[in-house]
Amino acid sequence: MDIMLFHSAYGLTPSVEAAAERLRAAGHQVWTPDLYDGRTVGTVEEGVALRDEIGKDELLKRAVLAAAPYSERGLVYMGLSLGASIAQTLALGDEKARGLLLLHGTSDLAESASVDELPVQLHVAEPDPFETDDWLSSWYLQMRKAGADVEIYRYRGAGHVYTDPELPDWDEEAAERTWSVALSFLDSL
Repeated sequence: MDIMLFHSAYGLTPSVEAAAERLRAAGHQVWTPDLYDGRTVGTVEEGVALRDEIGKDELLKRAVLAAAPYSERGLVYMGLSLGASIAQTLALGDEKARGLLLLHGTSDLAESASVDELPVQLHVAEPDPFETDDWLSSWYLQMRKAGADVEIYRYRGAGHVYTDPELPDWDEEAAERTWSVALSFLDSL
């Protein structure tokens, strides 16, 4: 499977590269575009500030440019937190998308969003301050209305970016469960 993996607000950190290596070890081709041009940060607040400095439109432009050379292959779009919102936007706009794998985040959907049974899997902490229960219920209904085939997995007690061993949110048990389910999802596409 060809996977375009977008980093979180922390930037293209070694843990993102480790996630890509884990996917490659399972037989997938993975690209990890650096939407921050080599910059990384140490806190969520710094990540939000950098995201805002670059701007959402510019980040999406960079993501589209990174994915464009490979989109004809039928990509699986994948993202971590901020990267999940970017992956979702690209997948919903790419008629050749094979799947959407979201870890720790979602995004708004345009009213006109429409896909043909796009397989979508979301993994989030429970509770998650960035992905509240009300938001996730609304998001799920909007994704289904758009035509996506959605699965949501919640991990009670885990921190927001719980799959990243470099962060305080790290939850080894939840991370391993997430990777096991996510790799099965990718194998099914």
